[in-house]
Amino acid sequence: MAEPRGQMKSSNATSSSVMELQSASFNLDVISSSPKLRQNNCRRVSRTEDSSPYPIPGLAADILHMRVKEGSKIRNLLRFATARMQEEGKDSNDTSLRQVVFTGSDRGVTKTITCVEILKRKVGGLHQVSKLYYKTVNEVWESSQCEAPGGITMQRTVPAICILLSKDPLDPQEPGYQPPQTARVPTEDTDRCRALLRPGHSPPSQHTAKRLCLDG
Repeated sequence: MAEPRGQMKSSNATSSSVMELQSASFNLDVISSSPKLRQNNCRRVSRTEDSSPYPIPGLAADILHMRVKEGSKIRNLLRFATARMQEEGKDSNDTSLRQVVFTGSDRGVTKTITCVEILKRKVGGLHQVSKLYYKTVNEVWESSQCEAPGGITMQRTVPAICILLSKDPLDPQEPGYQPPQTARVPTEDTDRCRALLRPGHSPPSQHTAKRLCLDG
């Protein structure tokens, strides 16, 4: 069931990383499966990715690796990863796992980020390192209208992301590092705003404000 490399910043970081991916040179819609081939009624029959190493140094060879694909079900990925990172998940030494790495590429990048953010809320105190990078994919397209025997082979370079979550502290100097999330403490301004939003405590209307000005 395990399926699942980029660089981001804070809890809002992972959500903001989506914006980073779209605002930088990572336009997922542009680099999706060739529109010309789709217009010619070609269908993709195979897709292989290069087996490039993790862009995060020092990862154990037997680390839990969640490969996130475009068609992956988030609930299935999270059910498995959460169980392995909590008491139910024991390794060969009968100890709970300390680290998990999520990877995704192309249209699976956003789903990878979503999985990570949800898991961080389910399992607290996780340190994070995120890396963005590029990888090469090879696709084979076939159609009755394609003249090439065996179909058309395409090689594309797509964005990918690798995110490490760890119960143990990580190097804070490593680019892409995020400390564990902390509970937000309500501020005085936050309390004031909440009080204004309570029922029966609505702000004065525009007409009331005008009348007060005229009376003054």
